Amino acid sequence: MAHEPLIKWMADRPEIESFYAAVFDLNGTLRGKRLPVAQLEKVLDGGMRMPLSIGGVDIWGQDIVNSELVFETGDADGICEFTGRGILPMPWLSHPTALVPVWLAEEGGAPFRGDPRRALADIVARYKAIGLTPVVATELEFYLVDPSTGNPQPPISPVTGNRIETDGVLSMDELTQFGDFLGDVYAACKAQGIQADVATAENGAGQFEFNMMHVNDPLRAADDAALFKQLVRGVARNHGFAATFMAKPYGNRSGSGFHVHFSLVDEDGNNVFDNGTEEGAPILLNAVAGLLETMSEHTLIFAPHENSFRRLVPGAHAPSAAAWGYENRTTAVRIPGGSPKARRIEHRVAGADANPYLVLASILGGALLGIERELTPVAAITGDAYSQDLPQLPADWSSAIVAFEQGRQISDIYATRLRRMFAGCKRQEYSGFKSHISEFEIRSYLESV
Repeated sequence: MAHEPLIKWMADRPEIESFYAAVFDLNGTLRGKRLPVAQLEKVLDGGMRMPLSIGGVDIWGQDIVNSELVFETGDADGICEFTGRGILPMPWLSHPTALVPVWLAEEGGAPFRGDPRRALADIVARYKAIGLTPVVATELEFYLVDPSTGNPQPPISPVTGNRIETDGVLSMDELTQFGDFLGDVYAACKAQGIQADVATAENGAGQFEFNMMHVNDPLRAADDAALFKQLVRGVARNHGFAATFMAKPYGNRSGSGFHVHFSLVDEDGNNVFDNGTEEGAPILLNAVAGLLETMSEHTLIFAPHENSFRRLVPGAHAPSAAAWGYENRTTAVRIPGGSPKARRIEHRVAGADANPYLVLASILGGALLGIERELTPVAAITGDAYSQDLPQLPADWSSAIVAFEQGRQISDIYATRLRRMFAGCKRQEYSGFKSHISEFEIRSYLESV
């Protein structure tokens, strides 16, 4: 039996009486079912079914109006296939349970091209076909907030009893005061096989960043990032906090980013970006050029929500232009220093609110196009990127949706089905936000104009 070790793992834990089987949708939200342990083998063998349309619902969980996956096909079911990621304990829950990650396939067994994990798998396969493997590490930022208030407020320190009021970049005090929470995050990561590395207190009050170890499996890197967001929210609740991966929960504090580091190794394990120099090999420049060439079209992937664009503004420690440089954190693409053996690219555009599978597909896919076409980038910039005349990324959600829909090279990375699903989802969400008037607008204009 192919799944015998997993079935034994569950049998050795009789306290677990049920489990969840779920897929990550286009927004990176888990959607699935709770099942008794007796159904485990059925799920591992692909016997569970769910509507294909759940992969493309909007942020509120609503079907996309006029979606071809709903009425035209009768909202047909797809097959839920086990991803192979493992049975993942969820130690933050009050009753012992576990998660079995699945991804979607068509009725006949073909991969469902609207599944974001499938999109990344397709890019990884294209690298494999040319003898290369991406080695990926991610960095995710998030805020802890006080769940007892309506609008986000920094958390109350469990040590001092005082609200965190100041921005404490690399603060040892914040790390120690929230040490119990951070320790439980590390423990949950260990239980799920997530290779969490360094944790730091970031620029905002109650903001933290976790770095993940480099892995030579982009699907695992994306799994880890997506699962990490779920477990952080769960662990935070156990400690009396809420955790948010919104790109910009506070108008006057730093946003939360999702930075991606990657290199490429050949079949002998050599880093092909390394040629012994600080500049890096020609293939590194090809990859950078591909990233710059495709960046505007893919901004909707990196900034998929209304709130996302509050982060992507000049001078806010997030990029607003398609530019690159060596050891320059004001640029969208940064080449870190250090030993040439560790030569890599850091992509700094995505917010923490983005879907990790799609972020990695867009980054690795853009780099691949640059390599395949032997593109050459413009000169690396020096100094402050915000003060220079550079090609700007779409400045708002609507412009990013249009850039994605009209992008000449989107189809070189994404299947038509996913492209239509994602654009339809974002169009519907955009309409939803435009139909609501904020309290601030009411207070400003109701009796003043």
